[in-house]
Amino acid sequence: MPQISIIGSGFSGLSAACYAAKAGYDVTVFEKNSAIGGRARSFSEDGFTFDMGPSWYWMPDVFEKFFADFGKKPSDYYELVKLSPSFQIFFNEGAPLVVPSELNDLYTLFESIEKGSAARLRDFMAEGELKYKVAMKSLIYKPSNSWAEFASVEVISAALKTDIFRSMGAYTRSFFKDPRLISLMEFPVIFLGAMPDKIPALYSLMNYSAYTMGTWYPMRGMFQIIKAMEELARSLGVKFQTGVPVEKIVVLEKKVTGLLLNQKLYKTDLVIASADYHHVEQHLLDEPSRNFKADYWDKKIMAPSSLIFFIGVNKKIKNLLHHNLLFDTDFNKHASQIYKTPQWPDEPLFYVSCPTKTDDTVAPDGMENLFILIPLAAGLKDEPALHESYFQKVINRLEKLCNDSIAGHVVYKKSYCLNDFQQDYNAYKGNAYGLANTLGQTAVFKPGIRNKKVKNLFYAGQLTVPGPGVPPALISGKIAANEAIKHLTKTR
Repeated sequence: MPQISIIGSGFSGLSAACYAAKAGYDVTVFEKNSAIGGRARSFSEDGFTFDMGPSWYWMPDVFEKFFADFGKKPSDYYELVKLSPSFQIFFNEGAPLVVPSELNDLYTLFESIEKGSAARLRDFMAEGELKYKVAMKSLIYKPSNSWAEFASVEVISAALKTDIFRSMGAYTRSFFKDPRLISLMEFPVIFLGAMPDKIPALYSLMNYSAYTMGTWYPMRGMFQIIKAMEELARSLGVKFQTGVPVEKIVVLEKKVTGLLLNQKLYKTDLVIASADYHHVEQHLLDEPSRNFKADYWDKKIMAPSSLIFFIGVNKKIKNLLHHNLLFDTDFNKHASQIYKTPQWPDEPLFYVSCPTKTDDTVAPDGMENLFILIPLAAGLKDEPALHESYFQKVINRLEKLCNDSIAGHVVYKKSYCLNDFQQDYNAYKGNAYGLANTLGQTAVFKPGIRNKKVKNLFYAGQLTVPGPGVPPALISGKIAANEAIKHLTKTR
């Protein structure tokens, strides 16, 4: 069978590898880092185990569908726990908004905050359910090679029901008035990389998924998903080479003939590049073989990067849940300093994951494991000297909101920021999440999954369809593999 080479071993690369191997192809995954997983790697120090990237397990049906395609279930590989409560949001005043895991309890919470909002939430969720079903059936699994894929009456009529031309900000405010409820409903789209007034209201489907399917956690960490996918891939015959950066994609007569690895040519019949799209185009391909010129990327709206702190604390911290959002400062000001006037934020909002509230295996007995994330504009100059000042800011606020001492109990600390994203993942502008899912960067408006000039080169990951996030990455790998298989089937 023809050989398929996959560049990168994140979620999309592993997904593509599994589907290609299932179809009978000889698949090898090349990973520049010493361990697989891409942004979803993990590391251990001083008895603490930290997930380096994704920490939210939403859309469990996508994971189930992925493993079911191979006759498996997530439970064959890892133990999944539903978090209850799901998460909490701290505001500047009053008690945190604790989000229950059951939808009926969420209706009760809404009604207690804003009279009549429970009924409006039911309507919001009903519309979200429709969008979710439409998106999963007719939109998200398409390769978006052309608008013709969406030209059927069924797809067009379905798409028009998804509020794709209305902003999430306007849509949410047509249902709710209380700023806490608005923050709660707009929060999921923050991961899509733009302010709510720039994100299509189609993405209220994320609220439906988050609040009806729940927030989950794989015991021992999100890296267990990577381990599961690696085990599945190896069982299908996939081979892995780690610590092997691809130096060049060798193209002859508009066709990939091999990869240059350690100055040696590795011959291959097809490549799926799940590494950073911009890096692949601008650094691994000669100019005649690129889909896009450099200025194309300069005009793109990037989702944020992040300043991340991995923290070990030698005590248990009061009043934290597994997932915690700190919305105790001005959301619009921070968002503006990400998207409108890119700069290091004055008083940033931030997120804290404390997995030891669920899983005592990721820290020594009696201690806490903290993952603190501050969203930053992609493309900023990383100034490591600033890291400590931001750490002090967020820890002081966290201590105040939790009514507990933390700073004096830190026994392990590591920061991770734009320079690290660039070094470890060749991430364009040091981005953490990919392209923002604005209307102008949706479906066929995203960088294409096919290389238009090189017949046997395909792309997967967060800079192409369907977009950023772990479930979309799984889907992206499947789409890329399917397109690759179609190509090889036609040319055999």
